[in-house]
Amino acid sequence: MKEGIVYIVGAGPGDPKLITVYGLECIQKADVIAYDRLVNPTLLDFAKKDAELVYCGKLPGKHHLIQDEINALLVEKAQEGKVVTRLKGGDPFVFGRGAEEAEILKNHGITYEIVPGITAGIAAAAYAGIPVTHRDFATSFALVTGHGREEKGQDFLNWPALATGIDTVAFYMSVGNIAYIARKLIENGRQATTPVAVIEWGTTAQQRTITGQLDEIAAIIEREGYHNPSMIVVGEVVNVREKIQWFEEQGLTFS
Repeated sequence: MKEGIVYIVGAGPGDPKLITVYGLECIQKADVIAYDRLVNPTLLDFAKKDAELVYCGKLPGKHHLIQDEINALLVEKAQEGKVVTRLKGGDPFVFGRGAEEAEILKNHGITYEIVPGITAGIAAAAYAGIPVTHRDFATSFALVTGHGREEKGQDFLNWPALATGIDTVAFYMSVGNIAYIARKLIENGRQATTPVAVIEWGTTAQQRTITGQLDEIAAIIEREGYHNPSMIVVGEVVNVREKIQWFEEQGLTFS
């Protein structure tokens, strides 16, 4: 039996054209593709006709396959000698559990490769006309999860450092926790008037963006009905959007 291999691939933030060349090759040669909820489904059109497609999507509190089952699937298919592509939204090492899956594969002696992808914290902001760094406004940038592992509670972040030590902070999947996040940033020294952008379904035809001050953004999100998947970008770079926003003005012509 031939030796199997697993490619842990970042599919990018939503726009299917933003997948890497190597990531696309991994889709095209896979015998099995295990894909997540936020992967653009049009990428699956590049799979072989006989490829096995396994949906591994996760919603808060509702997992089609739990992580242990995904791990077991990757091991099982690779041990059968198959080429397996584990397709994840964004980048597999940015809040994607790619390292956990790689460790399981390593422990079972299975060959694997990590294929980076473009993460939403950068791409969604760019499509909204927001540079995460700018020589006039931001020389530091942080990617932050909007919710930690439940057993750690909410105070899992170094709030003083995030509030005053980082120019631009991008929060992932944090719409439901934004009131708490805004309060903690302000309590730890961030100006209440700091500009904030919320980018829903970034880089897709469903993208929409709102902006506001840190002390009012939670109310704006509730009023406008924004939901995950959304990126929340905090920092003076948000004001650059007024000058260079482009994607939403072009008609959002693809899915």
